[in-house]
Amino acid sequence: MVQLAPAAAMDEVTFRSDTVLSDVHLYTPNHRHLMVRLNSVGQPVFLSQFKLLWSQDSWTDSGAKGGDHGHVHTKEPPSAETGSTGSPPGSGHSNEGFSLQAGADTTGWEVAEAQLDEDGDLDVVRRPRAASDPNPAGPPRDKVHPMILAQEEDDILGEEAQGSPHDIIRIEHTMATPLEDVGKQVWRGALLLADYILFRQDLFRGCTALELGAGTGLASIIAATVAQTVYCTDVGADLLAMCQRNIALNSHLAATGGGVVKVKELDWLKDDLCTDPEVPFSWSQEEISDLYDHTTILFAAEVFYDDDLTDAVFKTLSRLAHRLKNACTAILSVEKRLNFTLRHLDVTCEAYDHFRSCLRALEQLADGKLRFVVEPVEASFPQLLVYERIQQLELWKIIAEPVT
Repeated sequence: MVQLAPAAAMDEVTFRSDTVLSDVHLYTPNHRHLMVRLNSVGQPVFLSQFKLLWSQDSWTDSGAKGGDHGHVHTKEPPSAETGSTGSPPGSGHSNEGFSLQAGADTTGWEVAEAQLDEDGDLDVVRRPRAASDPNPAGPPRDKVHPMILAQEEDDILGEEAQGSPHDIIRIEHTMATPLEDVGKQVWRGALLLADYILFRQDLFRGCTALELGAGTGLASIIAATVAQTVYCTDVGADLLAMCQRNIALNSHLAATGGGVVKVKELDWLKDDLCTDPEVPFSWSQEEISDLYDHTTILFAAEVFYDDDLTDAVFKTLSRLAHRLKNACTAILSVEKRLNFTLRHLDVTCEAYDHFRSCLRALEQLADGKLRFVVEPVEASFPQLLVYERIQQLELWKIIAEPVT
């Protein structure tokens, strides 16, 4: 793997890229984009609600194996803000018998034949900017016009947050950020990982877990519904503050299972954890001891978009696995993104290819202490969150075992 300069820091890496926008936010209807404030660097912060689609009748798979799980037909697909309320993990009801009410995409896609004009040219019918149909056939593509809820940060954490139902996750995030701030958006890979956590509650129940590159903290919030302690880690004071805020917005979910989420700084480009009490989100010695003594699960979603940072993620995974007292399992979520490059004059997925090469290198690592077993996870488990589960979304499991 590429050797990184030890003096650098994750939040100091400079990218050359245009502004990017997550598909999760692109396909979310406009009335869910509620601007609540500006963060410390002047970026608009929005509040979105994500619906957990569970009930107690029966458990239904989300779609064809390995295919597009975004088309699950129901009589009345619930939106991200309405629908039947079920029982979350840890609420006193058995997890057996939950059923999937809807799939990734609450709207259908119509396939139309190409229309030609009188000259034989392709006749393109453009969608109007403002859709008049209250129930459009597809995700709205008009421009986002956010509505400001409040200027004061504390206003949004009032009675509404405390009384949030157990089938709603409320996440603050930004939209259309530079590449170095993509952690402030919600990505499909985090929703896929959250689905897997809810599916494999036996793996996470009562454990101590750590998320790398948590971003908005959505996956950590879900993990806390079954895990005992979740260390939600990333870098950057503003991002970590947003993450802490999302933990508070959804504290009722963790409380049902007795889970605790601790937001901490963890820089992949540094070997040691920050213990300076003057630094926000630093580690205490007690927390470090608890981390190394009890952690059995590591997980990360959508952090494999830059080769240097991907190298740093795998270096951090290996370092943590060697320091943990117990054998551990890492769950990694990634989206295989295709891009046309001038260098290849073809469609490639270089970031994904580098991710796969790092998996192979980790599996072949032989230091006489640990053995890493890498295996893909088939994305055929039930879908409990509203998003488009496309074929390019993948989960990988890494099991770190002592060499005997």
